[in-house]
Amino acid sequence: MGGVGSFGEFLAVGGWVMYIILLLSIVAVAVAIERFIALQRARINVSDFLAKVRKALLVNRSVGDGIKICEQYRGPVASIMKAGLLKYGQPKEDVEKTIENASFYEMSRLERGLIVLATVANVAPLVGFLGTVLGMIQSFDALAAQGLTNPGAVADGIKVALYTTAFGLMVAVPVQLIYNFFISRINRFVRDIETAANTLVETYAEMERSGVSASSAPTAAAKAGPAPK
Repeated sequence: MGGVGSFGEFLAVGGWVMYIILLLSIVAVAVAIERFIALQRARINVSDFLAKVRKALLVNRSVGDGIKICEQYRGPVASIMKAGLLKYGQPKEDVEKTIENASFYEMSRLERGLIVLATVANVAPLVGFLGTVLGMIQSFDALAAQGLTNPGAVADGIKVALYTTAFGLMVAVPVQLIYNFFISRINRFVRDIETAANTLVETYAEMERSGVSASSAPTAAAKAGPAPK
């Protein structure tokens, strides 16, 4: 397995099962790259972002300014904050419901493709074990046909069994680690989303207690789409 030729031989020895595992690995790599880029783009400095929104609401007394700040940031935190700002002046229950619905939508975007990684991590070793069974059948067929006079034929089947098992695990283990990495990243986004939602609700409460009446968001802002991804 030292080069392209040896890897091609490695695949050829394992047979068609190896190519199924290879296809699974290619799909997993493509999804992993797309998710890594998407999650990187969605990262923001949450503390800095929330400080700017609070200043817009408590100092500038302008919901419109807060929405404009949200539109300058990418990712789920800004999108959810904007959804809550567009509900300014509505009952607290309506604001919280809007934030909850926006959170469900953003979570579905964050988790997109992870089911593919989980499937590859589970299916790749199973396909490898299928190759193991096929290899052992090949070995027993050779043993039944030729007895112990041709141990090489028996060894070929065992080699198929071992190669397919090894390749399935070689794909499954790193894909599982990548999946766990993305889950940990998404959990951070969940904590940031919860922090942003609680901050907005608390800021609205502060405004009510202090008698601050923020100007409503401009119509154009209200019609604007979600924050850029």
